[in-house]
Amino acid sequence: MSASTKGAVDPAAGDRPGLLEGALSLPAAVLRDDALRHNLRWMQAFADRHGVRLAPHGKTTMSPRLFHEQVEAGAWAITLATAPQVAAAAAHGIPRVLMANQLVGERNMAVVADAIAGGMDVYCLVDSVANVEALARFFSARGQVLQVLVEIGIAGARCGCRSVDAVRDVVAAVRAAPPLRLRGIETYEGVVHAETPAAAATEVTAHLRRVRDIAHVLLDEAAFDEGEVLLSGAGSAWYDLVTGVFTESPRDRVVPVIRPGCYLIHDHGLCMHGQAQVMARSSDAMGMVGDLRQALEVWAHVQSIPEPGHAIVGMGKRDVAFDAGLPVPLRHHRPGREGGPREAGADWQVVSMMDQHAVMRFDAGADLRIGDMLGFGTSHPCLTFDKWTQLHRVDDDYRVIDTLRTCF
Repeated sequence: MSASTKGAVDPAAGDRPGLLEGALSLPAAVLRDDALRHNLRWMQAFADRHGVRLAPHGKTTMSPRLFHEQVEAGAWAITLATAPQVAAAAAHGIPRVLMANQLVGERNMAVVADAIAGGMDVYCLVDSVANVEALARFFSARGQVLQVLVEIGIAGARCGCRSVDAVRDVVAAVRAAPPLRLRGIETYEGVVHAETPAAAATEVTAHLRRVRDIAHVLLDEAAFDEGEVLLSGAGSAWYDLVTGVFTESPRDRVVPVIRPGCYLIHDHGLCMHGQAQVMARSSDAMGMVGDLRQALEVWAHVQSIPEPGHAIVGMGKRDVAFDAGLPVPLRHHRPGREGGPREAGADWQVVSMMDQHAVMRFDAGADLRIGDMLGFGTSHPCLTFDKWTQLHRVDDDYRVIDTLRTCF
């Protein structure tokens, strides 16, 4: 491991190098092993308990090692968003991918076609006749078959057909395209917004029922190709409602698939609040053992205290997400001091960030010194992971037990 890599481990540190002993160059991103393992089991158990398939969204971590752990734990597929992400998964032996996005552009089509030629089971989304026709031309010329799901969207939001008539037009185009196979219906409900959580839940539920009913009508009309019919939705905020709606009127051949991604890592902001709402509204989730746990922490040094109560921390926008809230101080450690990390002060708060620095306010009387180490929680793990080529998996004593590579 090069010393120029962020979070590099001291090569002289030996086995299980200790973060708290200064064996890692800071800033460093670490994953708590106990939380990772718990979250892995928790969501798979949720899916199994409710008879849905789990296809976790891999864009959160883009870590092939974690992809394999999710598949080995029972995930039906890994969800991804782009052709290069599909290629990365194929290069690391992931057997099945649901590309929850439209496949547009011949070079991107070629990348996915190569993954299929290599044996990967690939699905992607379509929401327009123009895209269907372009895919048909390309995959016909390659002599390959592409499996697709029709995406149903929400007015004013992201991709997806906006009307039943638009869905029927796309379905007809797929049925008329020999290299394409219609495998199901997909939606992403996470773009629904309302003034209150209760109103949002009502709108999400109504949208999901509409999507489910369209899928059932198409099934009755024999619109899908032979075999299973996938009915897929669910990001990390509404997976309980997707599960409930997509399983409340079961039909032969219809297989519900949920796609949460952030559950494996969880966070101290966006996902934490979303999961709290899941637990509050869902008796099924409350019936699970425990809840999701925060696995990701970013550690950095206090590098300057230029004025009382005003600390500059060696961590910035290039190291941690800031789009959905600033990092949260969790732990405070002083190298050489007996015992493990202590809780950060309740009043310690990151108030601003620059590329490589964070400004943290604290009580001027607190025992905080230059060189101390601080561990931070984050919000929106996707946009912290993509800032790291490697993250360290650590045990309860913050000793490194594995180093995970990412493929962003």
